[in-house]
Amino acid sequence: MTRISAASVSILAATGLALSAESPARTIAAPEQAAARPTQASPSTTQVFFNRYQAPVMRLFIAAADGSNETALLPITELAYSPSFSADGEWVVFTAEPDGQADLFRIRPDGTARERLTDHPAFDDQGALSPDGRTLAFVSTRARGTADLWVMDLESKTSSNLTTHHSGNFRPRWSPDGAWIAFTSDRDAQPGNNPGMWEHLQSTGVYVIRPDGSGLRRVTDEGGVAGSPSWSPDGQRILFYETDPVGAYLAKNASSRTELVSVDVATGERTQYTASRETKLSPSWLSDGRIGYVARRSGDNGGLRVWHPDRRVDTVVQGAVRGPSWSGDGRQVVYERITRLGSTQHVVPTFSPDAEFELFLNDPFVSFSPDGTQMLFSQYGDRNSEATGLEASNPMNTSVEVMPASGGTTSTLFHREGFSAFSAAWSPTGEEIALSVGRYFRPPGRPPAQIALIKPDGTDLRLIVDDELNNGFPSWSPTGDRLVFKRGRQLFVTTLEDGAMEPLTGPAYYSNFPAWSPNDERILFTSNRDGDFDLYTVRPDGTHLERLTNVPGVDAHSTWCANGEWIVFSSARMGFKDEMALYDAVPQPYGEIFAMRADGSDVRQLTDNKWEDSGAVCRPK
Repeated sequence: MTRISAASVSILAATGLALSAESPARTIAAPEQAAARPTQASPSTTQVFFNRYQAPVMRLFIAAADGSNETALLPITELAYSPSFSADGEWVVFTAEPDGQADLFRIRPDGTARERLTDHPAFDDQGALSPDGRTLAFVSTRARGTADLWVMDLESKTSSNLTTHHSGNFRPRWSPDGAWIAFTSDRDAQPGNNPGMWEHLQSTGVYVIRPDGSGLRRVTDEGGVAGSPSWSPDGQRILFYETDPVGAYLAKNASSRTELVSVDVATGERTQYTASRETKLSPSWLSDGRIGYVARRSGDNGGLRVWHPDRRVDTVVQGAVRGPSWSGDGRQVVYERITRLGSTQHVVPTFSPDAEFELFLNDPFVSFSPDGTQMLFSQYGDRNSEATGLEASNPMNTSVEVMPASGGTTSTLFHREGFSAFSAAWSPTGEEIALSVGRYFRPPGRPPAQIALIKPDGTDLRLIVDDELNNGFPSWSPTGDRLVFKRGRQLFVTTLEDGAMEPLTGPAYYSNFPAWSPNDERILFTSNRDGDFDLYTVRPDGTHLERLTNVPGVDAHSTWCANGEWIVFSSARMGFKDEMALYDAVPQPYGEIFAMRADGSDVRQLTDNKWEDSGAVCRPK
C-alpha cells in the first residue's frame, strides 16, 4: 500500500515542483499550414488527435555547386523534401505534402512550371527520373502499406510495382544507360533491437533491378548497413555509405562513423574512399573522381561537402543540409535545409483516408474534459540539440497546458523548468486531473516520476503515488474512484479513498500505456509478454487477459474511442519508409495511427508517412 506522506512535501520541494495558483495565459499563433479549425465534433465522424513527433521543418534550396547563390526553390512556408535532378538538368523532382499527404512533383530549376506527378492517398516519395525523362522510379506504399519500389510511365500514367516485397525499399537511382535501377532495401535483414533498448534497428543493403522487375540481386555484403546508392558516370560502379546497424541508429544523432565505399557492379570489387570519425551520408559521384556527400558532426551542423581524390575535403554549404542532388553538368546542387525538429501543433486538420475519422495534429498527451470542450496536452520546452545543432523539442522540460478543444488561448496548468509533466488525464467528473510529474527519463540522482492530482484551476497539487519507481500514464476508472498507471515494469490499480494499490500485471514482462474502458469492464494496455509489443485487454481484477494484436512491429499508445466501440493506436507494422540513418532525432520513425474495433477486428490504417505518429486520442461526442 502507498499513501500520500510527509515525504511528498520534501520531494516537491527538492525537485522544485512547486505550483503557483496563477497560471499564465498565452495565445497560440496560427500554424504555418493554415486550415479551418472545427468548432464542434461532427456527429457522423470520430475526431482523432495525435502528435507527429519531431517531424522536421524542411525547405528546398538550390545553389551553385560551390554553394554560392543559394535560393529557395519553393515558397519558404512549404514542407518539401527528397529532391532529385533529372539527367538533363531540366527538372527537379521532389516530395511535398500540400494536402497533408506525400506526393511527387517536378519543377524547373528556376522555380517555374511546377507539375504534380502523383496523386494517391498512399505515401509517395524519393522520385527519380530515368535518363530519357520518360519514366519515374519512386517509393510508394500503395500496394500493401509497406515501402515498395515503383515505376510510372509519365505519358500514360501507368504504374507497376518492381519489388512486391513486405520489406522496405528505398532511394532508387537509375544507371546512366537506363538499364538498371539501384536501390536500398532491408529485405534480407534480421537486425533485432538496439542493445539495451526497445527500438527496432534496420539493416540494409544495396541492390540492383531492371526496370521491368527482372535481374534483382544484392551488390553489397551481407549484414551491417549500406545505403543511398549513386552510379558512377560510366555505370560500372555504385557508390554508397556503410556502417553497422547500431551505427546507423547513432548516425541520426551524429554520434557514429560511416564511410564512403563503391563496388564494381560486375566483379564486386570494393574501394573505400574515406576513413574518419564522422557521419557521412547521401554520397554522389561528381566529375573528376570527386564525391559529394552530407556530413554530420556533433557540435555543429556539418554541411554539404566534396571529397577530392587527393583526400582534400571542401565544405560548400554549411548547416543542417540533407538529401543533396547535383545537376548532370555539375553546376548546380539542390538540397533540403532543416531549420527545426518538431513544431507546436494545435488542432491542425490533416489528411485522413477514412471518412469515419477526422484527423488533427496536436501537441502530445491530449486528454479531453468530460464534455469535450477543453483539452489538456503536454507542451515541450525548446533547446538546441547538441547532436545535430538543430532547434529541437525537449521532453525533459514539459508543461501541462489547458486549451479550448477547438483551439485558441492556452493556460499553463503546471510547469517547472527542467522537469517533465505529462500524460495528464481529466477525471470523469471533471473536478480533478491526474498527471505524471518529475523526471521520468531522469539522470542519476534525480527523483523518479510520481503520480499527482491537481484541480483544473491549477491549485491543490498533491502526490498520490510516492515511491522510488518511475510512475506514469494514469487512467481513470469510469466511476472516478480508481486509477490504473504504470509503475516500473508493471501496471497497478490504486483506490483513491484509501491509497491501496494492487498489481494488475506481473513483473516478468513490460507493460505500459493503460486505458480504462468506458464501460468499466476492461483495461487496454501494451505489453511485450509474448515477445513483440502488442495490445491486450484485461479485467480490472487482473483476470481474462485477451490479446488484440499479433503482427510484427510495435503496437502502443492505444485508447478507447466512440464510447468504447473503437480503439485507436500507434503501430510500426508497416516498417520503415526510408533509410534509418537519414532521419533526424527520431528513434523509431515509422509509427502510424490505426483504428480497430474493440474486439481487434476491422483494422484500418489512418496515417501513412515517414514521420513518427503516436499518442492518438478521440474527442468525446
